[in-house]
Amino acid sequence: MRRRDHIIFNKIISETDICMEMLADTSLKDFLVDEKLKRACAMTVINIGELVKNITEETRTKYNHISWKAIAGMRDIAAHAYQTLRMEDVYNTIIIDLPELKKELLKILDTAF
Repeated sequence: MRRRDHIIFNKIISETDICMEMLADTSLKDFLVDEKLKRACAMTVINIGELVKNITEETRTKYNHISWKAIAGMRDIAAHAYQTLRMEDVYNTIIIDLPELKKELLKILDTAF
């Protein structure tokens, strides 16, 4: 893995931590009525997707068990189709997918360096 990818992985992990901390114990119901939290979380999802787009093709191919395209696609939807973005999807992405992504990235970093 290239050093650049190592740096990007660490930035993604940091973004996941920020997002999960923002949500903490927030229920879906509370999330849906908190406009600032929804926007902040959507922006963090955008940041993660943008970071993923900068990972080298070599690394994405080597670790193809991670849904890189889906992560980048979520970024595109959040950035370009915000008015149709389902906040329930953002919430579920943060609660379900981001912890798993973080776990996988940490495992890769642990074995790659």
